[in-house]
Amino acid sequence: QVQLVESGGGSVQSGGSLNLSCVTLGYREPTYCMAWFRQAPGKEREGVAAIDNNGRTTYAESVKSRFIISQGNAKNTMSLQMNSLKAEDTAMYYCASRPRPSGGPCRIIPGDFGDWGQGTQVTVSP
Repeated sequence: QVQLVESGGGSVQSGGSLNLSCVTLGYREPTYCMAWFRQAPGKEREGVAAIDNNGRTTYAESVKSRFIISQGNAKNTMSLQMNSLKAEDTAMYYCASRPRPSGGPCRIIPGDFGDWGQGTQVTVSP
């Protein structure tokens, strides 16, 4: 079973930047989707960005041109570089993973993912 550990959250002023990291521990299938989700208090969990084992990426419209998802050379680490942060980006951010046996694109839909990290808090002050 895959274990995911996030880090890098914190507090920042509007317009600032943060970099989140997710480390994958344990065995993972060679074809996979990795993604970032976020959940603000009183709101549903929403997809932020996803990346597959080939490096193809998907972004939510709300973060395009501001956030960049990437993975390390060893592919057991994934990062989310968040720039031009806004107050509405405030949320708990979660790393998630799932196998991708069919090779299809990675949708950033929570129900598609079975492995989740514990989350890291991001707070952006106006």
